Amino acid sequence: MKSTAALAVCVLAGQTWAGGTIDPAYVKSLAAPGKTVAVVEYYDPAGKVVDRQGFASPVGFLAVSPVDIEINQKTRLHLYGLETCSGEMANRKEGFAGTCADFARQELEVMVKEAKVLFCRAFLTEREAPRQDVTCFGYYYYPGSLDTVDNVEEQLVSVGALRLAKKPDGALMRPDLAEAEKIGRGGFGMWGDPRVRGQ
Repeated sequence: MKSTAALAVCVLAGQTWAGGTIDPAYVKSLAAPGKTVAVVEYYDPAGKVVDRQGFASPVGFLAVSPVDIEINQKTRLHLYGLETCSGEMANRKEGFAGTCADFARQELEVMVKEAKVLFCRAFLTEREAPRQDVTCFGYYYYPGSLDTVDNVEEQLVSVGALRLAKKPDGALMRPDLAEAEKIGRGGFGMWGDPRVRGQ
Protein backbone atom coordinates (compact mmCIF):
# COMPACT_ATOMS: atom_id res chain seq x y z
CA MET A 1 0.00 0.00 0.00
CA LYS A 2 2.75 2.43 1.01
CA SER A 3 4.75 1.85 -2.17
CA THR A 4 1.62 2.34 -4.28
CA ALA A 5 1.03 5.67 -2.58
CA ALA A 6 4.65 6.66 -3.06
CA LEU A 7 4.43 5.76 -6.74
CA ALA A 8 1.28 7.82 -7.11
CA VAL A 9 2.94 10.77 -5.39
CA CYS A 10 5.84 10.43 -7.77
CA VAL A 11 3.54 10.34 -10.81
CA LEU A 12 1.62 13.31 -9.43
CA ALA A 13 4.89 15.08 -8.74
CA GLY A 14 6.00 14.69 -12.31
CA GLN A 15 2.69 15.81 -13.79
CA THR A 16 1.24 18.37 -11.43
CA TRP A 17 4.00 19.77 -9.25
CA ALA A 18 6.63 20.04 -11.94
CA GLY A 19 3.95 21.45 -14.23
CA GLY A 20 3.80 24.63 -12.19
CA THR A 21 0.17 24.44 -11.14
CA ILE A 22 0.86 25.88 -7.69
CA ASP A 23 -0.91 29.20 -7.23
CA PRO A 24 1.55 31.43 -5.33
CA ALA A 25 -1.21 33.90 -4.44
CA TYR A 26 -3.19 31.10 -2.79
CA VAL A 27 -0.15 29.88 -0.82
CA LYS A 28 0.60 33.44 0.33
CA SER A 29 -3.04 33.92 1.38
CA LEU A 30 -2.60 31.13 3.96
CA ALA A 31 -0.13 33.20 6.00
CA ALA A 32 -1.20 34.23 9.51
CA PRO A 33 0.45 37.02 11.55
CA GLY A 34 2.76 35.74 14.27
CA LYS A 35 2.40 32.08 13.27
CA THR A 36 3.86 29.53 10.90
CA VAL A 37 1.14 27.76 8.97
CA ALA A 38 1.28 24.28 7.43
CA VAL A 39 -1.38 23.05 5.02
CA VAL A 40 -1.43 19.56 3.51
CA GLU A 41 -3.68 18.86 0.53
CA TYR A 42 -4.56 15.25 -0.27
CA TYR A 43 -5.15 14.12 -3.85
CA ASP A 44 -7.04 11.22 -5.38
CA PRO A 45 -5.52 9.20 -8.28
CA ALA A 46 -7.12 11.59 -10.79
CA GLY A 47 -5.21 14.52 -9.29
CA LYS A 48 -8.22 16.12 -7.59
CA VAL A 49 -7.96 17.63 -4.09
CA VAL A 50 -10.20 15.52 -1.84
CA ASP A 51 -9.11 16.59 1.63
CA ARG A 52 -7.04 19.24 3.39
CA GLN A 53 -5.48 19.59 6.84
CA GLY A 54 -4.20 22.81 8.35
CA PHE A 55 -1.87 23.48 11.27
CA ALA A 56 -0.57 26.68 12.87
CA SER A 57 2.27 27.14 15.33
CA PRO A 58 3.53 30.23 17.13
CA VAL A 59 7.04 28.71 17.28
CA GLY A 60 7.21 27.06 13.87
CA PHE A 61 7.81 23.44 12.91
CA LEU A 62 10.87 21.22 13.36
CA ALA A 63 13.23 19.48 10.97
CA VAL A 64 13.66 16.21 12.87
CA SER A 65 15.78 14.51 10.20
CA PRO A 66 17.32 15.52 6.86
CA VAL A 67 13.99 14.72 5.13
CA ASP A 68 11.33 14.92 7.88
CA ILE A 69 9.37 17.86 9.25
CA GLU A 70 7.52 17.37 12.52
CA ILE A 71 4.16 19.14 12.46
CA ASN A 72 2.99 17.78 15.82
CA GLN A 73 3.44 14.62 17.88
CA LYS A 74 1.15 12.68 15.57
CA THR A 75 2.24 13.95 12.15
CA ARG A 76 5.54 14.07 10.30
CA LEU A 77 5.93 15.15 6.71
CA HIS A 78 8.51 13.17 4.74
CA LEU A 79 10.09 14.79 1.67
CA TYR A 80 9.63 11.96 -0.78
CA GLY A 81 12.33 10.64 -3.11
CA LEU A 82 15.37 12.36 -1.58
CA GLU A 83 18.36 11.14 0.43
CA THR A 84 21.58 12.38 2.00
CA CYS A 85 25.02 11.40 0.86
CA SER A 86 26.79 8.72 2.93
CA GLY A 87 29.10 9.45 5.84
CA GLU A 88 31.16 12.64 6.12
CA MET A 89 31.41 15.63 3.81
CA ALA A 90 33.25 18.93 3.65
CA ASN A 91 32.66 22.05 1.59
CA ARG A 92 35.28 24.73 2.24
CA LYS A 93 33.43 27.42 0.28
CA GLU A 94 30.42 26.98 2.53
CA GLY A 95 32.47 26.48 5.70
CA PHE A 96 31.01 23.08 6.52
CA ALA A 97 32.68 19.86 7.66
CA GLY A 98 30.67 17.08 9.28
CA THR A 99 28.17 14.39 8.42
CA CYS A 100 26.02 14.48 5.30
CA ALA A 101 22.97 14.05 7.55
CA ASP A 102 23.89 17.06 9.71
CA PHE A 103 24.40 19.29 6.68
CA ALA A 104 21.07 18.29 5.13
CA ARG A 105 19.16 18.67 8.37
CA GLN A 106 20.71 22.09 8.95
CA GLU A 107 19.63 23.24 5.47
CA LEU A 108 16.11 21.83 5.91
CA GLU A 109 15.87 23.53 9.31
CA VAL A 110 16.61 26.90 7.69
CA MET A 111 13.93 26.38 5.03
CA VAL A 112 11.36 25.27 7.60
CA LYS A 113 12.13 28.01 10.13
CA GLU A 114 12.16 30.81 7.55
CA ALA A 115 8.88 29.80 5.91
CA LYS A 116 5.72 31.78 6.70
CA VAL A 117 3.69 28.96 5.13
CA LEU A 118 4.50 25.32 4.34
CA PHE A 119 2.11 24.14 1.64
CA CYS A 120 2.37 20.41 0.98
CA ARG A 121 0.73 17.88 -1.29
CA ALA A 122 0.26 14.17 -0.67
CA PHE A 123 -1.68 11.24 -2.02
CA LEU A 124 -4.95 10.49 -0.21
CA THR A 125 -3.68 7.21 1.27
CA GLU A 126 -1.10 9.22 3.24
CA ARG A 127 -3.76 11.12 5.19
CA GLU A 128 -3.76 8.94 8.33
CA ALA A 129 -0.08 7.93 8.21
CA PRO A 130 2.14 9.20 11.03
CA ARG A 131 4.89 9.80 8.42
CA GLN A 132 3.38 11.13 5.22
CA ASP A 133 5.16 11.20 1.85
CA VAL A 134 4.80 14.75 0.54
CA THR A 135 6.19 17.45 -1.66
CA CYS A 136 6.26 20.90 -0.02
CA PHE A 137 6.42 24.54 -1.00
CA GLY A 138 7.47 27.33 1.32
CA TYR A 139 6.36 30.94 1.32
CA TYR A 140 9.27 33.23 2.20
CA TYR A 141 8.79 36.93 2.82
CA TYR A 142 11.24 39.63 3.86
CA PRO A 143 9.93 43.17 3.36
CA GLY A 144 11.68 44.93 0.52
CA SER A 145 13.85 41.99 -0.53
CA LEU A 146 12.04 38.67 -0.90
CA ASP A 147 8.49 37.58 -1.61
CA THR A 148 8.52 34.09 -3.12
CA VAL A 149 6.99 30.61 -3.06
CA ASP A 150 9.62 27.90 -3.64
CA ASN A 151 9.56 24.12 -3.80
CA VAL A 152 11.42 22.97 -0.67
CA GLU A 153 12.88 19.82 -2.23
CA GLU A 154 14.04 21.66 -5.34
CA GLN A 155 15.88 24.20 -3.20
CA LEU A 156 17.52 21.52 -1.01
CA VAL A 157 18.66 19.51 -4.03
CA SER A 158 19.99 22.55 -5.91
CA VAL A 159 22.14 23.64 -2.91
CA GLY A 160 23.55 20.11 -2.60
CA ALA A 161 21.94 19.34 0.77
CA LEU A 162 20.12 16.29 -0.59
CA ARG A 163 20.37 14.16 -3.70
CA LEU A 164 17.76 12.22 -5.65
CA ALA A 165 17.06 8.69 -4.46
CA LYS A 166 16.78 5.92 -7.04
CA LYS A 167 14.39 3.03 -7.49
CA PRO A 168 15.76 -0.55 -7.53
CA ASP A 169 15.95 -0.35 -11.35
CA GLY A 170 18.14 2.77 -11.16
CA ALA A 171 15.45 5.24 -12.28
CA LEU A 172 15.10 8.46 -10.28
CA MET A 173 12.26 8.53 -7.76
CA ARG A 174 11.84 12.27 -8.46
CA PRO A 175 12.69 12.86 -12.13
CA ASP A 176 10.99 16.27 -11.80
CA LEU A 177 14.03 17.40 -9.77
CA ALA A 178 16.75 16.21 -12.17
CA GLU A 179 17.55 19.78 -13.25
CA ALA A 180 17.88 20.89 -9.62
CA GLU A 181 20.41 18.11 -8.97
CA LYS A 182 22.37 19.17 -12.04
CA ILE A 183 22.71 22.63 -10.44
CA GLY A 184 23.80 21.14 -7.11
CA ARG A 185 26.40 18.96 -8.82
CA GLY A 186 28.12 22.17 -9.92
CA GLY A 187 29.97 22.10 -6.58
CA PHE A 188 27.33 23.12 -4.04
CA GLY A 189 26.94 21.43 -0.65
CA MET A 190 27.81 17.74 -0.74
CA TRP A 191 29.01 18.00 -4.35
CA GLY A 192 31.92 20.21 -3.24
CA ASP A 193 33.50 17.07 -1.73
CA PRO A 194 35.25 14.70 -4.16
CA ARG A 195 34.46 11.77 -1.85
CA VAL A 196 30.74 12.36 -2.37
CA ARG A 197 31.09 12.67 -6.14
CA GLY A 198 32.62 9.20 -6.08
CA GLN A 199 29.70 7.59 -4.26
